[in-house]
Amino acid sequence: MPIRTAIWRVAAQPEALAESSLAKEQMLETMIVATPRLLSDEWMLIGRQEDTGFGGRIDLLAIAPDGSLVLIELKRDRTPREVVAQPLDYASCVEKLRAEDIAAIYNRFAPGRSLAQEFRQRFGHDLDEETLNQTHQIIVVSASLDDSTERIVAYLSERDIAINVLCFQVFTHGTEQLLSRAWLLDPVRTQVSAVAPPDGPSEPWNGEFYCSFGHSESRSWAEAMQYGFICGGGGAWYSKTLQLLSPGDRVWVKAPGFGFVGVGRATGRAQPAATFKLVTPTGELPVLEVAKEGSYHRQFLNDLERCEYFVRVKWLQTVPLEKAVQEVGLFGSQHTVCKPTTPKWRSTVERLKEKFPDFSK
Repeated sequence: MPIRTAIWRVAAQPEALAESSLAKEQMLETMIVATPRLLSDEWMLIGRQEDTGFGGRIDLLAIAPDGSLVLIELKRDRTPREVVAQPLDYASCVEKLRAEDIAAIYNRFAPGRSLAQEFRQRFGHDLDEETLNQTHQIIVVSASLDDSTERIVAYLSERDIAINVLCFQVFTHGTEQLLSRAWLLDPVRTQVSAVAPPDGPSEPWNGEFYCSFGHSESRSWAEAMQYGFICGGGGAWYSKTLQLLSPGDRVWVKAPGFGFVGVGRATGRAQPAATFKLVTPTGELPVLEVAKEGSYHRQFLNDLERCEYFVRVKWLQTVPLEKAVQEVGLFGSQHTVCKPTTPKWRSTVERLKEKFPDFSK
């Protein structure tokens, strides 16, 4: 069913706000450039109206925390076939962009500013050229969605093509206009599809989960070992992939900058910090009353998009950071949790089983 939103004025006799439209379609693009959060808190805009080299222009280009690119196309007045076909065509151009091409795009978008510096300031870690543009997402921005386009996008997504639709609607409220948005598919699903390059080497998933545990001022690996949890937060991009884990799933944990530090089995599902409790000698207590070595995004405790989320884990074997397993060729990703399908992940797990012999307990 095509996405439609209704907004009602709260009153004794509720009244629906009238749907309207922007005076100019170009206005939506301008608003997104001015306030990228209209699209997502998780992306950084790096390009606008980029020439594809074969007669088309990419409306907007963004980058995600893992260095993957996000191709954003406004529907405008395209036919149902063009809504999907055109961005797919443009994606063939995006996937060939090299590091120097992407830096040049950003220089045109933000003259005089460094992509590497802005990326670190925005996401808190360095931009790695090895992982830059290994994959990409396609986001279609539309004021409405027809049945045909919805079927095509769903079909592609089910086959692990990272594509999604973000629908905006405009409503009139007195002399003002209000903007609402709704995703066709869960953004986590699209994010997960973008973990492995669709055209790169792949193989059936081996059933082993990967976790990136960002040890920093935000969270403490020592506390995670002591109390049995993994976590992520600060934005939906970092926290929502924790939902991939179900009780019994085995997960291999890497602390970026250190190496692999443990393996365990999930014993629960992702919970926000406000409801997650730890088992202590005096009973169960709220996590933020016990875990004091990290901030765990306490300032966002009541914000379900940006708060820290936790998954309880029974550790099979762990090591402190100073004994982390770090070798050339081992798999790595900025995604908090993922299901890698690359040969590198299979060989990484085989090597880790040698380093963590208690993995099968």
